[in-house]
This record gives sequence, C-alpha cells and structure tokens, in this order.
Amino acid sequence: MKLFDEIPMIKDHRIVLKPLTVRDIPYLMDMISDGEVYTYLPTFLIEQQYDDMHRLIHDLYNDCIEKKDSLILGVYTIEGNAFCGLAEFYGFNDKIHKTCIGYRFMRKYWGRGLASETVALMVDYLFNGTDMEIITASTMIENAASARVLEKNGFIRTAKAVPEDWGYQMPTIADKWLR
Repeated sequence: MKLFDEIPMIKDHRIVLKPLTVRDIPYLMDMISDGEVYTYLPTFLIEQQYDDMHRLIHDLYNDCIEKKDSLILGVYTIEGNAFCGLAEFYGFNDKIHKTCIGYRFMRKYWGRGLASETVALMVDYLFNGTDMEIITASTMIENAASARVLEKNGFIRTAKAVPEDWGYQMPTIADKWLR
C-alpha cells in the first residue's frame, strides 16, 4: 500500500495515532502557544500557520489525500483518549519510497517515553503497512532528547551539523538521521 492511500489509525497498548478532530482544538492551541514545545522545531510547521483551527483540521486531511505530501496524526493515550501531541510524515518521495518523520508533544507528556513509542509505531507502520523503504528525520544539534528517541528506534546519524532552512533568520544547524 502507498503511504497516502488512506489515513491510518496506528496503535499499540498505550497510544494511538489517528486524525485530529475539532475536539482536539483547545489542546492543540495550548500546545501551539507553548514556546518551549517549539524551541527545537522549524518555524513553518502547519499548525503554526493557521489562525482558524477548524480550517486547519479540514485542510490537513483534504489536502493530504489530494496533494500526497504530508500527513499529521494526533497522538493520544489509549486510556482516557488524551491528546498528547502530533506525529508527522512529510517529504514524501514515491519514486524512491522515502518519507521523513517528525513529532512534537505537549510539555506535560515529556519524559514518559511517548515520543519513542510514537516513533516506533510510525516506523512499524511505514515499513510493514506501506511501501516505504527509507525513513529520514532531522534534529537540531541542541535537541539531545530527540536524538535519543531516534537512536532508540534504530536511526543512524548520517550527517552531523548540516545547515538547513528551518525558517529562522539564519540556517539551522541540524543532524540528519536515516532508518
């Protein structure tokens, strides 16, 4: 199956990755307004580009199927169905069966292993549920926590301290990862 043939629901015993709904808007807005959450992330993430969160949720899934370039899923706890953050597939290249992944979490969910578990679910889905063969990620060199998440999930750092455009005034120095 191709990555964008359907919008998946991916779960294990503790978390589920699934499409956002309007019920998530207050939690999404709380996350977006927390500058610390976005310290090590690009400035142009889609959720930061919209003033109208209803429109964002509508566009996320209509554009996903039409454009086939990115997919964002909410990350939720199985117990209580609490919104924890976002899991993103982007940089899709069908010709070489490659995509990139990213993730971000509300601060109150940091340090609980949810990022590692989310990446594990994403990797399993991509390799076993789609025709993806290459998964990449980028981290700011200062973001040691995200680097550990990738390492725990079998990613290998393929380039260190590479300048990238993350939307800041100066290039962002990032590490590149491959799985």
